Amino acid sequence: MNTLKPSFRFGFTLVELLVVIAIIGVLMAMTIPAVQSIRETARQSSCLKNLREIATATTNFYTSRPDGAFPPARIQPAMVSKPMFNCGGKEPSWLVRILPYIEQENLYEGWDVSRPYNLHPEDVKNTPVELFCCPTRRSVSTAVAPDMSVNGTFTLPCGCAGTQQITVVGGASGDYAGNHGDPSPGSTGGPDDFWRGGNGTGVIISSRARCVSDSTLITGQKPGAWIDRIKSSDIKDGLSHTFLVGELHVQPDNINQMPFNGPIFNGEDLTAFARIGGPTVPIASHAYDEPGPILGFGSWHPGVTNFAMADGSVRSVSNLIDTETLGRLCHRADGLPIKNEF
Repeated sequence: MNTLKPSFRFGFTLVELLVVIAIIGVLMAMTIPAVQSIRETARQSSCLKNLREIATATTNFYTSRPDGAFPPARIQPAMVSKPMFNCGGKEPSWLVRILPYIEQENLYEGWDVSRPYNLHPEDVKNTPVELFCCPTRRSVSTAVAPDMSVNGTFTLPCGCAGTQQITVVGGASGDYAGNHGDPSPGSTGGPDDFWRGGNGTGVIISSRARCVSDSTLITGQKPGAWIDRIKSSDIKDGLSHTFLVGELHVQPDNINQMPFNGPIFNGEDLTAFARIGGPTVPIASHAYDEPGPILGFGSWHPGVTNFAMADGSVRSVSNLIDTETLGRLCHRADGLPIKNEF
């Protein structure tokens, strides 16, 4: 007589598989944000490290000079009827001047800070520096801005407005900007605007050149080559309470686009390497925040923007900081107190 043996079924039912898949999905949904948060924490730390090294390089530039001064953001004519102050305006920015102090001596050898930016070799202009890029925003391989033409406005002697097409020569871009000050004394097209030579209230400001008889610059790095020299003694509100350099605001769609994120070595494009902050110019609340008529600071980190102070320390500042306090941090000598919790 044949005996029937019981059959056994191995495997999973469809319901069991769906349950397992659902559990895996939940676990992944819980894990991915944690992993992203850990990665952003690491990027945030790297960004602060970059700022600390830039601050150290800027301080070393200061202390290495016999006449002691922070580097000028750029050379900018004063727009007054004094020929001795009206040369320059096309030379490289302050970030070129600190290259020897961030172990970029070879790149620095290709620059002449008394020579117009556009006359430098293409490979020199287009070589980005990793230290000048925030890892949350980009890699160094993508940090090059193209040549661009825009319509600019200016004020004629009659007081009426004029326009002209301005072509900005491209080059390496970046994510950090020197503190040019607060919005005072204004931006009206007049000779006292904050961005003119000598008018910035920050630490890294546009300076008038010291010109020779033929209206050209004295060789750029020599003592006395620029007039408006900001020293530690000029920062009367305290080095630890005054910004030196911070992250510049640029929306994702405007990466490497002038004027939002132009060539950082080109002294003609101020907003590429220097920014202001204060009343009417807040820190951007987030990466996609629409910029105002004057570009300020901002980051892609959640809720904060990183800064280096004039004493070399670094800190993350809330994007929601009130603009009055922000202006005091940007102004080197307004004599107003700073809240300890900024």
